[in-house]
Formats: sequence, C-alpha cells, structure tokens
Amino acid sequence: MSTITQVVEEPVVRARTVKVTLNAPQPALPDINTLRKAIPAHCFKPSTWRSLSYVVRDLAMAGALVYGALAFIPSIENPTYRTIAWLAYGFVQGLVGVGIWILAHECGHGAFSVHRHLNDFVGWVLHSALLVPFFSWKFSHARHHRFTGHMQKDTAFVPRTSPSYFVRSLAGALDSVLDLEVLEDAPLVNLIRLLGQQLGGWQLYMLLNVTSGEDSMQKQDVKWWRRTHFDPFSGVFRPQEALYVLISDLGLALVAAGLYYSSLALDWQTVFFLYGVPYLWVNHWLVAITYLHHTHQDLPHYDGERWTFVAGALATVDRDFGFIGRHIFHGIIDKHVVHHLFSRIPFYHAEEATEAIKPLLGDLYHCDDRSFHASLWETSQSCQYVKSDPANPGVLRWAQ
Repeated sequence: MSTITQVVEEPVVRARTVKVTLNAPQPALPDINTLRKAIPAHCFKPSTWRSLSYVVRDLAMAGALVYGALAFIPSIENPTYRTIAWLAYGFVQGLVGVGIWILAHECGHGAFSVHRHLNDFVGWVLHSALLVPFFSWKFSHARHHRFTGHMQKDTAFVPRTSPSYFVRSLAGALDSVLDLEVLEDAPLVNLIRLLGQQLGGWQLYMLLNVTSGEDSMQKQDVKWWRRTHFDPFSGVFRPQEALYVLISDLGLALVAAGLYYSSLALDWQTVFFLYGVPYLWVNHWLVAITYLHHTHQDLPHYDGERWTFVAGALATVDRDFGFIGRHIFHGIIDKHVVHHLFSRIPFYHAEEATEAIKPLLGDLYHCDDRSFHASLWETSQSCQYVKSDPANPGVLRWAQ
C-alpha cells in the first residue's frame, strides 16, 4: 500500500507530518434503513419496568455507600487511614454515579421508556442530582447525535485543524530549544493537556460550549458569555427551549440548596467527601468516555459537503472497560457505535443490535479493546488536530 507524507509548514515552528493513504477511497456506506431492518424489532422497544429496576438498583448502591461512609469512616481514628477511606468511597461512588448519569442519558434519548413525560421526569431528577442541567444537555446532545463527525455542526469534541494555542505559545517561547513536533509529543505537555481536559472539560463545555463546531450554535454571532448551557436565551438553544432550560436550572438550584443545608447539618468537609469527590470522578469518566468514543487514529471527520448521518455515526469507536463498563456503566463504552446509529435502542439491547449489524458494516465498524486508561494517554498524544486527506476531498484525518 503506497503512502505519501506531506509536511505542512506553520509560522515560526514546524508542524507534525500528515500521513494519508492514496489508494484508499472512502468505502460505500450502508443505507440506514438496511441497518435498521437487520436489527430484531424488539431491540427498539424499551421496557419501563426494566429501566426503572436499574434506577432502583443504582440508587440503592449509591445510598448504601453514603450510609456506610457516614456510619464507619468518621470513626476511623487515624487521619491518614480516614482520608484514604474517604477517597476510596469517592472513587467507588463516582463509578455508581456514572451509571446513574447513563440512565438519565437513556431518558434524554427516549430509550428509557415509551412514555415521554416519564423520561423527562426521571432524567431531570437523576441529572439534577448530579448537577447536570438535564433539558439543556438533552437539547445540545441531540444535535451532537444529529451531526456527529461534522466539522462545523457537531457539538462535542470537534477536533482542531492546527496545534493548540497552548502548544504553539510554548513552542514559540522555546523555539531555540525545541521545535513544535517534539513539544507536542512531550509527556509533560500531554499530562498538562489531559489534566485540563479531565478536570475542567465538562465545566467548560457547560459554561462556554467548548469543543463545539463553529456553526453548531442556534444563534450566530453571540458573545462568549451567551454560549452557556445555563442561560435560557443562550445561543446554544432555540427560543422554544428556554422554558425547559429554566426548569433545568431549577433542578440545579434545588440540589445546590440541599448541599448547602447538608453542609450546615454536617460540615463542608464531609459534604465535599460525600458529594464533591464523586462528582469530580463522574465528570472525569464522562469526559474520558466521550473523548475516546470520538477520537481515534482510524476515525475520520467530515466537512459539511461530504458529511452524511451514517458517515458521522460510523466515525465512532466501541471500547472495552471490562466488568465495570458492562455492568456499572450500562455498556455505554462497549456498544456506542450502534447507539449513534439508533439512539432509541435501550442499552440492554445494544449488544444484540451491534452483533446484528456488524456483518453489514465489515471494516466500517470500529472497535478497540486495548486498555482504556492507556488509550486515553496515547490518544491525547497522537490525536491533536486533523488535516485534509488529499485522496478524499472533504475528509479530514488525524495528523501524525
């Protein structure tokens, strides 16, 4: 297979090379209806009682962890062991919190039950408990599914088309010592990049709509402070969605009030360990999961003229997180490709639906069963920005 390496010149510093395959045109994509017919009909039918049973299970686990933490951890006399116990609780509760988050995610897609009002109520309650503005997220997330892989209109992890400002600034300052390509791959730079993404990525998305495409807004030319998910009149939303954004904000206010009064009844340190540490873990996992679903060396992105719904939906990858991914995270990591094709399929039917369409997809189906944590590091280092593929106009691939 012949390849060509094109060197793209950047001002001041040298950019990494872009490798493209000349004799590999985009394969023909299957029709969405053909894929739908291959999936057993029952896979599209959610069971309200089955979905509610998962809510009861996950809330019971979360409640048991809170009870155990309050009953036993404060009695540990050694402060070091007590802190370790709190951190262990926070980690485990964070895993359970992701499961609860995913159940609300099912509600947002209408995959929780056939009853729209029940979906909205359960989703609002569960997401509000995790300080997520349910309807606000639901609206922007629906557009992410509608335009997955679209460089201009997708709303999540749209890649850059040049090195980041942070890397370019650092390279400019160290021009006499290091060039851009070396700096991009430096472990310390990658660590800083990952820490920023994992600790603040969710908050910045909620506040400023970061990583969204330039044409993803419902209102163009809005100021940066009108790109938030908390403003009913934000450029993120349509006018008819404003009331639901207010309801989302009300849910957050109620939970914030509950946390405030809890800190008065207990103390702020206890509330931080009970809620704050799991909250950070939940956000870490969700940012990592979303990032790794849509960022992989084999996944293309598309300009508007080349993009189609099926092409974008197939520009995702299934990954593996073992027992936790299948049973605590409700398979969201393992079966994401089919979810982007048919988001109303309940998570408990996703495996069967995936197996049904894999023969039709062939090499168009992407799956990576390498270590999830190792992939997070490697992907952050190797997938930093995209460049046009000369062999496939309108297709962009990761610079290498």
